[in-house]
Amino acid sequence: MTTTNTQGKRLRADAQRNRDRVLAAAQELFAAEGLAVPLDDIARRAGVGPGTVYRHFPTKEALFDAVVSERIRRMVDRAREQAEADDPGQAFFDYFRLVVEQASLNKDICDALESTGGRAEATCLAHDFDVALGVLLERAQRSGAVRAELAPAELHSLIIGCITMHRRAAAESRPPQEIELVVNALRAI
Repeated sequence: MTTTNTQGKRLRADAQRNRDRVLAAAQELFAAEGLAVPLDDIARRAGVGPGTVYRHFPTKEALFDAVVSERIRRMVDRAREQAEADDPGQAFFDYFRLVVEQASLNKDICDALESTGGRAEATCLAHDFDVALGVLLERAQRSGAVRAELAPAELHSLIIGCITMHRRAAAESRPPQEIELVVNALRAI
């Protein structure tokens, strides 16, 4: 992926490589630690100096936004693909499980999904996520697979709760059963 700098100029090949290395290191570290990770740790993991990180991302929050935005964009794309599936109920439940499992492994996604406010791009992508999730929910409800009384806002809260329970189960080294309990509770009777 070729990127431009803040002045709209195309990056040199070496600058693009450094940017990609910073993003890859940030993805790893933000997934494990969230926004708490020091920028120097990201630079060290990427094999670059802190100045190189700041050249591409003026703040740690800007770097965090870039990483989270890419992850959420992939989740939105996946939801849109699932919306075309032949079995709306199966597509909804598969996506529900996928979101909880992926977010549970990535503290950065947890932080983003739990956030109620934020910067413009992240807020826009969170809206896109909610819309894509709403489409899956509506299709599953119309097919009779999901309880009709479930509202999108409640679903969002259930996802956050499942992520929290899933992470706790992993920390306690026990099998996470919460996802299936919630999935079964969401099924239409």
